[in-house]
Amino acid sequence: MTFVLASGKVQSHHRERWAVVYVRQSTLQQVARHQESTRLQYGLVDRALSLGWSPAQVKVIDEDLGKSAASAEGRPGFQRLVAAVSLEQVGIILGIEMSRLARSCRDWHQLLEVCAVFGSLIGDPDGVYDPRNYNDRLLLGLKGTMSEAELHVLKQRMLAGRRAKAERGELATPLPMGYVRRLSGEISKDPDEQAQGVIGLIFEQFERLGTLNGVLQYLVQYQIRLPHRIVNGPQRGELEWRRPNRATLSNLLHHPIYAGPYVYGRRPTDPRRQQPGRPGTGRTVAKPEDYQVLLRDRLAAYIGWEQFTRNVEQLAANRPSALGPVRTGESLLSGLLVCGRCGLRMATQYTQNGKGLRYVCSRAAVEYGEPRCQSLSGRPLDREVGQWVLKALEPAALDVSLQVAQDLEAERQRTHHHWAQRLERAHHQVERAARQYHAVEPENRLVARTLEKQWESALCEEKSLQAEYAEFLVRQPTALSAQECGQIRALANDIPIIWHAPTTASEDRQAIVRELVERVVVTVQGESERVEVQIHWQGGTGTRFNLIRPVAKLEQLSYYPQLVARAVALDAQGHTANAIAAQLNAESWRPAKRRATFTAAMVNGLLARQGRRSVLASPASSVSRGPGERTLQELANELAMPTVTLYSWLKQGKLTARQAVGHGHPIWLVQADPEQLALLRSWRAKSHSAANPT
Repeated sequence: MTFVLASGKVQSHHRERWAVVYVRQSTLQQVARHQESTRLQYGLVDRALSLGWSPAQVKVIDEDLGKSAASAEGRPGFQRLVAAVSLEQVGIILGIEMSRLARSCRDWHQLLEVCAVFGSLIGDPDGVYDPRNYNDRLLLGLKGTMSEAELHVLKQRMLAGRRAKAERGELATPLPMGYVRRLSGEISKDPDEQAQGVIGLIFEQFERLGTLNGVLQYLVQYQIRLPHRIVNGPQRGELEWRRPNRATLSNLLHHPIYAGPYVYGRRPTDPRRQQPGRPGTGRTVAKPEDYQVLLRDRLAAYIGWEQFTRNVEQLAANRPSALGPVRTGESLLSGLLVCGRCGLRMATQYTQNGKGLRYVCSRAAVEYGEPRCQSLSGRPLDREVGQWVLKALEPAALDVSLQVAQDLEAERQRTHHHWAQRLERAHHQVERAARQYHAVEPENRLVARTLEKQWESALCEEKSLQAEYAEFLVRQPTALSAQECGQIRALANDIPIIWHAPTTASEDRQAIVRELVERVVVTVQGESERVEVQIHWQGGTGTRFNLIRPVAKLEQLSYYPQLVARAVALDAQGHTANAIAAQLNAESWRPAKRRATFTAAMVNGLLARQGRRSVLASPASSVSRGPGERTLQELANELAMPTVTLYSWLKQGKLTARQAVGHGHPIWLVQADPEQLALLRSWRAKSHSAANPT
């Protein structure tokens, strides 16, 4: 290669710095196949020596081999070059052509500006350029523009070619599991029968369970692995069984190829989400109507297009922002309940370690700091809606036992068929290892010993699999027993029995409700106990009813003014608190706090707030005591120790006490004579010294 002379642009101060040879190829395939271009680029070292640089001053930057010049991002070599120029370490930059340095005008002009500021030259086979010189700057800018235009043209030609080939259904794209590409280029189902069965089983279970996690748990429970064809390496094309994971199942259920079409452009790149230097990132999943190419009925299908559409819709509905899938927990209406005040979806809260259930609308409070919309106890609402659901199921009155039994039988047959295929595959491996061992010449002992070990390993694997299958048969026989069939028929004859059966999971009840109910709208009347409930059934019909919720205070009752008036009237007639409570209960007045009846203490509290009773004394003051008896609180104050410690001693039998009732409240009275007090003080001292050792 001939080079144009520098024409005196190279000065001594340039030779005092480095001469940097920048080497780049766009892809690793070009590095492997276009070695002549790489050789010419490394040959620029001789060009630097001919310009007067010493070998020690010549630096080669080749970190960007296999990196595109479309952007400076992801090119550490180019970034290091710009940094060295900014530190006044570079006298000249040598490249085989300007496109090797940059194919983006932004990056190219940035480099020119930095070189002009710090006095660095740029050289190629056509000559040496000084970015400070107007004519050179103009020529370099033109070359950069042409490089960018060339990149654009090449990219458009490549994309147009790919698009045209894809429109004919001939563009080879990576295939998901369950499909293979033959030598002729034709795409077909995996020839392995077990692999096809597993793919079909996944779609069947998602159709039945409706959640990705449910399918994953099913595969894990029955020890079903996923078939993967090895893409690279010496074992390319061989079938490998891997444990299932959520990401793989999600990709499988979202991929349209299983419905039979040839698809191109289903995952376009969003530049806003793309990470610098990583061209494969930023991918999004387009809707079927937005695919660049969609050729229906081109490939062998595992499912129909309608089922694929349902699967995608179900996966979208399972997202947290949507209705969501059936979830664990006792809540019957989780995801279905809508606030009648603001129209937002109500959240489910579990309290008291899962014993308590509440539905809360707190979106406005969380997002905007506004007061909480409303909340109510969940179990009364669940019971009432459950009764309406059972009423809706009564007209069906179908004998579902036969269908249930058939479904269970089919489920077990599929599972056992999968086990049979695994055992068949293991037995084949044993026979193959045996044939290989018997085919080797006896004199070749080294090979024979290796093959013998492989045979033994295959035998051990087969025996282990047979043992696992035997354990599986104990847990789940192939066919339903007569007792199981009888239980199914007995339960199916009475839908309420199935609904309330301990074996019926909460998820099953939720699934039934979701089949019948679109949403449930609840509106609490003020802060009272009255709740208006609207059930919107699937199909457009509705049911409206009122519900009484438990409230914490008497003042929240809608009939509180009438209740106060009645209690005051009875008190004015001279009735005692017990008599007033009995009369209120007889007249069907109901208190708050989830209590069924009024008590004397509740009546006294009600009348005290109306000024008709003095402030109630402590419950302990109303209890008659024997000599030396003290309450737990009084004893704790006297001994200067926590009440909870005394209570634990009481439960352990260390204290002599009796239980009394004061103002309706149970009270423990401890017998503490002087001798007992001295003993308690000694226990107190020992526990204190044990807790605080010197």
